[in-house]
Amino acid sequence: MSESNVRELEFEQIPKLLFKYFLPAFAGVIINSLYNIVDRIFIGQGVGALALSGLSAVFPIMVIMMAFGMLIGVGAGVRISFNLGKKDFERAEKVLGNSFVLMVVVSLSIMLLGFAIKEPLLIFFGINEETYVYANDYLDIILAGTLFNIVGYSLNNLIRSEGSAKVAMYSMLISAGLNLVLDPIFIFGLDMGVKGAAYATVISQIALCIWVIAHFRSSRSVIRLRARNFSIKWDIVWYILSIGFAPFSMQLASSVVFGAFNVQLVKYGGDIAVGAMGIIMSIAMLLVMTIIAINMAAQPIISFNYGLKDFSRVKQTFVLSLWFATLISIIGFLLGEFFPRTIIKLFNTEDLQLLEIGVRGLRIFLMALPLIGFQVITGNYFQSTGKAGLASLISLMRQVIVLLPVIIILPKYLGLDGVWLAGPISDTISAIVVSFFLVRELKVLNKRIEHN
Repeated sequence: MSESNVRELEFEQIPKLLFKYFLPAFAGVIINSLYNIVDRIFIGQGVGALALSGLSAVFPIMVIMMAFGMLIGVGAGVRISFNLGKKDFERAEKVLGNSFVLMVVVSLSIMLLGFAIKEPLLIFFGINEETYVYANDYLDIILAGTLFNIVGYSLNNLIRSEGSAKVAMYSMLISAGLNLVLDPIFIFGLDMGVKGAAYATVISQIALCIWVIAHFRSSRSVIRLRARNFSIKWDIVWYILSIGFAPFSMQLASSVVFGAFNVQLVKYGGDIAVGAMGIIMSIAMLLVMTIIAINMAAQPIISFNYGLKDFSRVKQTFVLSLWFATLISIIGFLLGEFFPRTIIKLFNTEDLQLLEIGVRGLRIFLMALPLIGFQVITGNYFQSTGKAGLASLISLMRQVIVLLPVIIILPKYLGLDGVWLAGPISDTISAIVVSFFLVRELKVLNKRIEHN
């Protein structure tokens, strides 16, 4: 982190600083989300609805891979920001070195395990004979690129945590831009179908991986990736994983929930319903990732000033993020409710059954979207301030504790509508619980500000 980055984290006006960090984070996550959506659009339009269903069933496995990336990347990112706030650059660099070794070891382990249990995983996540070939072809290639996926994603989060938001944005632009160019070439030009989409994704991940490693080996970063810090220190490993566990558990739980969704969708709506859920999840993720961009902007500001014990700046960042996220949630809700047909037609214009199921599903599934923004921001706040237990609880409340039982029980009485309703019911119940922790934490912050 340069001296100018340290000064702005400590002294710059919070609204200006948050907006400055938000723009590159937003550009990065939107481009990243868009290339996942574009994959689905190209496959849905160029290969068909069943291929779209096959790809949707692979999504939970990709979420598992992302979970491990977050375990290391988010955990190390928060710890680096803490140490930079304390001006302990040596400790921050050791966190970087140890986290890189963890990324490599975990990536290779996931790849080997993934190939070993690939078939039962696909069956668990709702694949049948008609969609197996599409899912299998895509997953084989994605698993082969696990190392580049996790290392690239995790290190890019560390770039953002050191205050280099624009560099992190450029990383995503390079990766996503390459994927957007290669998708139509491989899928249509070379007639490679779902394999083409997978190859385009992995090649873009390789480009990202090379870029982020080059950053930490260059003069652009004060925190260098040095071989002397590759020697594993178990206190540092725990230091990283204890914070990273919250987003890790959330993502891992999401994968199980996606699997439960797929099983229930096949049972009550067939393969086309799985494809519709793939579209709905793409749109929901696009909206949620916009809120995640606020988290990315707020995290280094909150963590740095929390380490500095400037609780007034911590609170200001937190509250402003809450309002911003709620506004985005409301806008996303209105788009989903008023333009569902247009959204579904982006992915497939020929299958009328997909259109009918998708429109109804989108409207129901996004009913409680205005309640999601403040929950995501509150969970990130606890994560950014080292309260891993609370962050995990908030994440699991919405993603598992409430949602999973509802997915299992409600469809028995309401059929396919019960599957769609599981999301908004879970979001509403968890919003009530999160509100309690939010109000309590704001009171704690106020007391700390008074005593400073």
